[in-house]
Amino acid sequence: MPQMLIRLSADLPADALAAFPALTCVAQPAHTALVGPVADQEELQGVLHHLNDLGIAIVEVVTIPAETESER
Repeated sequence: MPQMLIRLSADLPADALAAFPALTCVAQPAHTALVGPVADQEELQGVLHHLNDLGIAIVEVVTIPAETESER
């Protein structure tokens, strides 16, 4: 399952973070990043739509390449 990084233009309150239990919140100055596994395009679209419904602007969405055995 690919790892995704979704960078947001705002801090997410704890109750909003609860909607994304598989993603880890990484607070960064002036941004928040949600990092974690996203099963497929449908799940990614669900996360993005939910963030949009919360009024959160999405700055960036990045697929994080999986590590190979030689990189570990």
